[in-house]
Amino acid sequence: MSKIISIKEAADKVTEGMSIMVGGFLANGTPENLIDALVEKNVKNLTLICNDTGFPDKGVGKMVVNKQFKKIIATHIGTNRETGNQMNSGETEVELVPQGTLAERIRCGGNGLGGFYTPTGVGTEVAEGKEVRELNGKEYVFETPIKADVALLRASVVDKKGNMIFNKTMKNFNPVMATAADLVIVEADKIVEIGEIDPEHVMCSGIFVDYIVGGDE
Repeated sequence: MSKIISIKEAADKVTEGMSIMVGGFLANGTPENLIDALVEKNVKNLTLICNDTGFPDKGVGKMVVNKQFKKIIATHIGTNRETGNQMNSGETEVELVPQGTLAERIRCGGNGLGGFYTPTGVGTEVAEGKEVRELNGKEYVFETPIKADVALLRASVVDKKGNMIFNKTMKNFNPVMATAADLVIVEADKIVEIGEIDPEHVMCSGIFVDYIVGGDE
């Protein structure tokens, strides 16, 4: 069965109240066409897991401006003033997570792990309400895994099985997010036939991918 579907079909799989992981770093590696489709659909009360909230006119920032999130889990929000406005007004809950911690929490979610201890955040607001344990004379904060209902990714080249290649820094959070969601949709810049990607060049396996949009569709 083909994994290739239309942008509209992909957007229809995201429904109110879902949690979504979105690849990207300052919108580089973010599936812009999928984001535009979700803005048009105007689906609400979503939880976003993403490195950042992009810009007001780029990346997931467009969904922030459209007030589609009830909660945002991100490493920083400084490039999108609207996120800060919604956080300060209490309209949107924002959980700020250190970047490496966010990546590891997602990795744990994707690998079925129960969490991990990290020194990052000890003695700060990051550690509030969390277990702090001393190991070998050093304090560590216990962080729990993160998973999502849907992961929305972007890759440079994708074959029809979903095997992915990322162009340079487009890779960022995309591969780890592919492992940590119940449904994974990748937006491809280019779709190629099975076998056209050398197995040695695959950066993320198609075994994680449920649907593909874009490319040559």
